[in-house]
Amino acid sequence: MAQQPSYKTVFVFLDTDKYCSPFDMLVAIDAFPDSMIFKYENVTAEDAPKIVFDLLFPRGPEGAKHTKVFINGSNFEMVEKVVEATQKAMKSAPWGNSIIVDPRGGYSTAAAAVAKTFGIAMEKGFGTLEGKNVTVLAGTGPVGLTAARIYAAEKANVTITSRSLAKGQVVADKINQECGATRVKVVEVTKPEQTAAAIKGAEIILSAGAGGIQLLSAADLNKSPTCKIVADINAIKPLGVEGLAPNDDGKELKPGVYGIGALAIGKLKIKTEMEMIKRATAEPQGLFDYAIAYTIAKDQILKKLAKAAAK
Repeated sequence: MAQQPSYKTVFVFLDTDKYCSPFDMLVAIDAFPDSMIFKYENVTAEDAPKIVFDLLFPRGPEGAKHTKVFINGSNFEMVEKVVEATQKAMKSAPWGNSIIVDPRGGYSTAAAAVAKTFGIAMEKGFGTLEGKNVTVLAGTGPVGLTAARIYAAEKANVTITSRSLAKGQVVADKINQECGATRVKVVEVTKPEQTAAAIKGAEIILSAGAGGIQLLSAADLNKSPTCKIVADINAIKPLGVEGLAPNDDGKELKPGVYGIGALAIGKLKIKTEMEMIKRATAEPQGLFDYAIAYTIAKDQILKKLAKAAAK
């Protein structure tokens, strides 16, 4: 009787950028130490089908279950096109596969950031995210845009800031269309002195800018009497929020205002991404994107809250 082949787990990275970031490849290897990785760079929507067919057929349907696609890149629009082309190619093949999408960590980072603010809100007795007034600074960037989508899905009232009102409005319109309700509005912020107006009335503030750029000063935060939670994804100095250290995890920055730093968010981000990869590897098909990432991150927070309540 012929012995069934033992298939090694293989991750095929389709990256829209010039260089494939080692970050996600390292997370995948840590999740599956015996796995192998193949990477393709500068991938376009036109390139994707050929690569997809070549990875699906050599190992047959059983082998394909152990061959996972990870789509990445810093340009969200290009990534979405590659995802669409990949899904279309799989539908036309005799068998498909699961797809992991976490463009430059934007999905898992945003999921972790929102989940952490949810956790602090629940822990401090502020309630769920529904109905909360949230401002996402740099809300049209990879993490900010995704966080805004998640907050809106949680029925929060979201304000995103953008250097371009037109660009911000495109993002807001798209999210509102997804939600079927007007939950996101945009405020143009081109100068630091405009930030105070953007966070007016906010109960939760998420600084989602690039590394090394301060978006929220201590003075502006002090002028925001409604703010209860402030979070920052930037661990590179100068930090995104003045006075909020990377390791702060629910620290009371001033009476009634609690801070969540970038490294505190980062710990949950890594757990979330690793779990996304594990779930995708366990499933023969499916799309594992920001929605799955948030479900994972929120579940982690809910378990932590339940454990604390049981003590």
